[in-house]
Amino acid sequence: MEKEAGGSPPLPMPANVKAELAVPRHSIINRRGFGSSGRRIPLLANHFRVSVSVPDAVFYQYSVSITSEDKKAVEGKGIGRKLVDRLCQTYSSELAGKRFAYDGEKSLYTVGPLPQNKFEFTVVLEESFAKRENGSPAATAKRSKRAFHSKTFKVEISYAAKIPLKSIVLALKGVEADNSTQDALRVLDIILRQQAANRGCLLVRQSFFHDDMRNFTDVGGGATGVRGFHSSFRTTQGGLSLNMDVSTTMVLTPGPVIDFLIANQNVREPRYIDWVKAKKMLKNLRVKPRHRNMEYKIIGLSEKPCNQQYFPMRMKNGDNANGEPQIVEITVYDYFTRHCGIELTFSAYLPCLDVGKPKRPNYLPIELCSLVSLQRYTKSLSSTQRASLVEKSRQKPLDRMRTVTDALKNYRYDDDTVLSACGVSIEKQLMQVDGRVLETPKLKVGNSEDCFPRNGRWNFNNKTLWKTHSIERWAVVNFSARCDTSQISRDLIGCGRRKGIQIERPYTLIEEDPQSRRGSPVSRVEKMFEQMIPKLPWEPKFILCVLPERKNSDIYGPWKKKCLSDFGIVTQCISPFKVNDQYLTNVLLKINSKLGGINSLLAIEDSRHIPLIKDTPTMILGMDVSHGSPGRSDIPSIAAVVGSLYWPLISRYRASVRSQSPKVEMIDALFKPSANGSDDGIMRELLVEFFCTSNGRKPKQIIVFRDGVSESQFNQVLNIEVEQMIKGTSRPAHYHVLLDEIGFSPDDLQSLIHSLSYVYQRSTTAISIVAPVCYAHLAAQQMGQFMKFEDLSETSSGQGSMTSAGPVPVPELPRLHKNVACSMFFC
Repeated sequence: MEKEAGGSPPLPMPANVKAELAVPRHSIINRRGFGSSGRRIPLLANHFRVSVSVPDAVFYQYSVSITSEDKKAVEGKGIGRKLVDRLCQTYSSELAGKRFAYDGEKSLYTVGPLPQNKFEFTVVLEESFAKRENGSPAATAKRSKRAFHSKTFKVEISYAAKIPLKSIVLALKGVEADNSTQDALRVLDIILRQQAANRGCLLVRQSFFHDDMRNFTDVGGGATGVRGFHSSFRTTQGGLSLNMDVSTTMVLTPGPVIDFLIANQNVREPRYIDWVKAKKMLKNLRVKPRHRNMEYKIIGLSEKPCNQQYFPMRMKNGDNANGEPQIVEITVYDYFTRHCGIELTFSAYLPCLDVGKPKRPNYLPIELCSLVSLQRYTKSLSSTQRASLVEKSRQKPLDRMRTVTDALKNYRYDDDTVLSACGVSIEKQLMQVDGRVLETPKLKVGNSEDCFPRNGRWNFNNKTLWKTHSIERWAVVNFSARCDTSQISRDLIGCGRRKGIQIERPYTLIEEDPQSRRGSPVSRVEKMFEQMIPKLPWEPKFILCVLPERKNSDIYGPWKKKCLSDFGIVTQCISPFKVNDQYLTNVLLKINSKLGGINSLLAIEDSRHIPLIKDTPTMILGMDVSHGSPGRSDIPSIAAVVGSLYWPLISRYRASVRSQSPKVEMIDALFKPSANGSDDGIMRELLVEFFCTSNGRKPKQIIVFRDGVSESQFNQVLNIEVEQMIKGTSRPAHYHVLLDEIGFSPDDLQSLIHSLSYVYQRSTTAISIVAPVCYAHLAAQQMGQFMKFEDLSETSSGQGSMTSAGPVPVPELPRLHKNVACSMFFC
């Protein structure tokens, strides 16, 4: 089943290819047929059948422009939705009583046209809607008449296009889909999003999350997982359907601000809080004080504690002959305890929250404030948080099915007036489809012994690896104080002997100097190399590195960069918790692959009988792009492409990785002409390596597996990336064939894809998507770690920071050392 959202907006495109999109050269091919091999099996899919009783309905799209009194453009979905809601209430007769589907930004849709093609309205909102009321103690005391003054906005609505619902009906009948089909599906998705927004849900792309504590899972550190639903309309072989699945996002744990800070910083009491970190974490978060039913946005903290932070307060003075109010200085603490009668139990010596404006602070005692629910948490999760989330969010298939079907019934999507107007109704039962279980491919292990996986799994008990690489001239370094490296190296040598790998004793075991542990990750790595180099008579071919944490160790990125980029040394990082034969075997699988060995081989590779590949030099590519965390616009995206080597084998790959502009999904370095006229692009690098490892044969066929793009971006893939390569691409885990110049039959293509799920060298299990895509994902993630220790991850709050000063310069990734450039370093 598909996991990608079908209605995502087009992603930013690389600057050097925009002009090429003027006249698209490729279009998505129609499906050539259906496979027939394998054992048939009935399945229930998380799709609900959709019927359309008014297929001639037409959506009318209108562009929406909102400007404030000072003629500045207004952006933001929250204010946009409030303005359009007020617009409908105030000008319902002028708008002919139409119900809208509004995306919250620049597009509005109706069923049937509006009376005019262009409207201009003046909409008035009270300040408490447009911008939070200034609730400073001073303002509260004087009760200014302007406390609820209004703001005026100008809203322009102008006709943009017609979007016929018939395009979906035609697409379902096999007529080649065009942009209007995707446009119509996007309108249907926007209608669902508007419903969710009206219910107060948090919207994250095609997913929505209700403010219901029953769906919350506290994972520690001030982060909470909230379960919601992904939904999107799809055209399928069985007709139009609504795809729904359970989705999870991270939010800040709602509740008292002080409790959040204690959890976030993992301290026991408020006096241990690091207020510098707290200020960064709290900036731009929304809070609600218990003495007033209103939300405020935090802009900072007071410079002094609550009982020392003064502000001017205007008070009536009966002794004054003129009766003029008097300005007095008072602390925030005294104001709330004496003038408001609110007891403060622990705020006296803590900073206040500033919820005012930069030049007009507005202080609230921290103990009065609670974080508003459903605020996104965008920082990376720790390994402990991630494990907790996985454990607490896990659902059995039947429970997941029940959750999805109950949600569809409870939310009553097809009761929406806009959907009703075009006759859209949604069935309440999961769609039944026919599936096929393909025959499990046979593998070859050491001594050409046959291996038959069962239920997608196999093992190397009493077996050796197909092709092994001896481990010699190696060393062990230890950053962990709890690990016995001498015992681990002996166990590894013994396990290797049983798997057919000849492993010499390590030349040296190097323990980190305890004094170095106080340093930064970069300095710890530098000092370890300073310790190691003098102790070795030669440059090591391999280093086993023991890390202090099981996952997300800060040392990982600097260590990998030092070994792979600076020295060209193959390395394997471990952080053993429970050492047994299975653990050591998995470690050896990775080491053997990195050093050039092959753990197992498809039997059809060994006999060189892969259909459509055995006779024609064929290169297989996997492509993926890794992005920074959601709120960060300053972290470069990492594009990775892996290409197969040693044709006709399809089990060996090498990677080529580049950095590119943040959040850009289209890969812009496949073809990259340099100033001297040469090509420094990814494709040339991989083509040269294929040529060198395949007896001087150039590939006549290229098969591309592209991950990470949704249906609305297929045309971009086809006309940007394919243009930079001149072949084809498809997308897992639900595979879409966009272009096929080779001429695969459905059965042959499905068999190849199925086989590629069994050549993943890191484990003894079949994987859910083809190995080249997994390798590309690993390569992008691992190379991204090279930059991790240099980025600004500690300088942004949990809400992230967006730059507004223009494009961010993209730092180049360090290139791999020539000694390891062709290795499977990413394994």
